[in-house]
Amino acid sequence: MTALVLPLVVQQASTQAPSGQPTIAAQRRAGPQTGPIPRLPDGTVNLGDGVWTGGGPINDIEQEGGLKKGEVEALLLPWAKALMATRDVTQEPHNRCLPMGIPRVTPFPYRFVQNYTHSKPTHMFILQEGNIHSFRQIFMDGRRHPADLDPTWYGHSIGSWEKDTLVIDTVGYNDQSWFDRRGFPHTEKMHTTERWTRLDKGRMQHRFTLDDPGAYTRPWTVTFMATLNPPGDDLMEYICTENNQYGVSSIPGWADKFGKP
Repeated sequence: MTALVLPLVVQQASTQAPSGQPTIAAQRRAGPQTGPIPRLPDGTVNLGDGVWTGGGPINDIEQEGGLKKGEVEALLLPWAKALMATRDVTQEPHNRCLPMGIPRVTPFPYRFVQNYTHSKPTHMFILQEGNIHSFRQIFMDGRRHPADLDPTWYGHSIGSWEKDTLVIDTVGYNDQSWFDRRGFPHTEKMHTTERWTRLDKGRMQHRFTLDDPGAYTRPWTVTFMATLNPPGDDLMEYICTENNQYGVSSIPGWADKFGKP
């Protein structure tokens, strides 16, 4: 238990500020930072000048993505709707320290890492503090998706810039992740397009389009807002191993269904 409590202690310490300067907690209460969009020396939008939170669903992809209740559910194929009806929070892969998948986020921050030198960028990475401290690799060198891919949690991603919008095209997913705690499913046929547009210093819009003919009758789009954390916030160590049982007894219905861990 000590190892799990330690990061919380460190996080509390990081909210302290020198005399006369606002604490990180006070900066969070003040809302998103304002100011112009930061740029790299070549003019590309700089996404890596801090860590971000938000920008995806946690509890309900319809509500958090700007849709009316039932809009996505109405697009489910019969088998997918039946599968979702059997799911509850006690079965969620995320609660077993498995990757969250895309476009889901956690309450913990993440960071974009752009490689920029005298040559054109070849990769971009998204480092996640939360669940299992994982990362995404995005190829920025103009390559295409391979014809034959082994299905993975985050798939195979290729990225490009359309003016100031980062566009990430991903295929090659496995079918294991949930989009939210409600349990919306998908298949290995899923193809996603993410459009990340930095609006100003402190806000970035994420427009996410999904096309999965294996589970949905047509493509659909949701939109989220990510917020830049205050200066001084950074990614912290987060230890979570698959099938970790710590805290699962606090999940509603877990003890009744599986007994105490």
